[in-house]
Amino acid sequence: MINLKRFEFWFIVGSQDLYGEETLKQVADHARVMAEELDKDRAIPGKVLLKPIGKSPGGIRKLFEEANAAPNCAGIITWMHTFSPSKMWIGGLSINKKPLLHLHTQFNRDIPWASIDMDFMNLNQSAHGDREHGHIYARMRLPRKVVAGFWQDGEVRRRIGVWMRAAAARADGVTSVVLRLGDNMREVAVTEGDKVEAQIKFGWQVNTWGIGDLAGKFNEVTDAEVEKTVKEYEAAYELAPELRNPGKARAAVAGQAKIEIALRRMLEAEHAGAFTTNFQDLHGLPQLPGLACQRLMEQGYGFGGEGDWKQSMLVRAAKVMAAGLPGGVSFMEDYTYHFEPGREAALGAHMLEVCPSIASGKPRIEVHPLGIGGKADPARMVFDAAPGPSVLATVVDLGSRFRMILNEIDTIKIEQAAPKEAADMPKLPVARALWKPRPNMRDAAESWIIAGGAHHSAYSNALSAEYFQDWAEMAGIECVLINGDTKAARLREELRWGDAYWSGRG
Repeated sequence: MINLKRFEFWFIVGSQDLYGEETLKQVADHARVMAEELDKDRAIPGKVLLKPIGKSPGGIRKLFEEANAAPNCAGIITWMHTFSPSKMWIGGLSINKKPLLHLHTQFNRDIPWASIDMDFMNLNQSAHGDREHGHIYARMRLPRKVVAGFWQDGEVRRRIGVWMRAAAARADGVTSVVLRLGDNMREVAVTEGDKVEAQIKFGWQVNTWGIGDLAGKFNEVTDAEVEKTVKEYEAAYELAPELRNPGKARAAVAGQAKIEIALRRMLEAEHAGAFTTNFQDLHGLPQLPGLACQRLMEQGYGFGGEGDWKQSMLVRAAKVMAAGLPGGVSFMEDYTYHFEPGREAALGAHMLEVCPSIASGKPRIEVHPLGIGGKADPARMVFDAAPGPSVLATVVDLGSRFRMILNEIDTIKIEQAAPKEAADMPKLPVARALWKPRPNMRDAAESWIIAGGAHHSAYSNALSAEYFQDWAEMAGIECVLINGDTKAARLREELRWGDAYWSGRG
């Protein structure tokens, strides 16, 4: 279970000694009220901790030193209640290792027209102080999110919450592991990448374990443990009729339960947040992990098929960001297109491993042959993804840097062309999603390909592109957004401009 309240967000309010004790007391009182109210708001997923007022170079640097050393501190929110000369902040900002949010607000919503005087102006001058503060961020070229507006406004708090979720995912990755079972699928380029640079950029340790390690754990699982897990399946999902009685099909479900238990034990032992499998490396296992992978994703683990460790860590990051939100996150693969004029759509699925958190209705466990991997018929959950706004996100390695590519999409109900009724697709017994990409099929597909996007992605109907953009900003990687305003020809030029910018940063 992912608990976002374990992540702390330090609220540092800026001022200076020039104003005197009475003003500083009012600043502290206002900051306390704001911190307490933000912390209680359901839109704020993390714990807001008020810190001493930043009013001197030494005091400010000390706060950032303490934040760097605090394992639960996932980010820092700064706000300049009054004028706080930004040279005082250089020492702290220059050593900072935590994501930053610059909140541009003020304690009062309205100007008190009849009573306003210079004392009020000197106390409530965020419009002055935050511009000074914003300048030093820009001068030092520091990544940060700026949120402007009244602090009690719902949209302001929503945007703070989005940033917090991205920062929590960032903190989670810094202390986590991608457990790779075997290597990448042979001869595939997009699942490869620089694992050392990934640890530098994202914090993730990307290491390999032999499939024999999993097979060993698999052989240690008891029949009683398997039966308990199968009963969990019966309570949570629909089972095909042939799975309810002893026989080959039910044994296949039990085999997946055994893989799930063994995999979870490995993940817990290695403090791993994500994992990969590869159908070309299954020695010692009776089936390709299918239902087992779906279940572990549902529990919050990241996953990548064919050894795709970049997408597995991205799925985990998205799982953290989406914790507690309606909808879900899954590993996804673009498979095939529907090019009927006016109804163009893309069908996404995978051989077996799509997370039921994105499902419309109760998933159904079925057992069918799989014409790849050379193992026994695997059990898997079959369902359609819930309709609604969604997003696809992928991370690719361009050799000199990482790039994130996003596409805003609209997931739709899977229907036949005529008559308009549900398309059962009885010969495609896998979990699947059908979507219309924005701005349209042609521009979206051309833009994704021009940007070098992978065929694997993290799919979410719980998150918007903003979450992933914030996460990419924190990681210091390029982020390309394909949405309703995108034109492929224009994007091609923007990518060329971006090459110059990102090459300069390298």
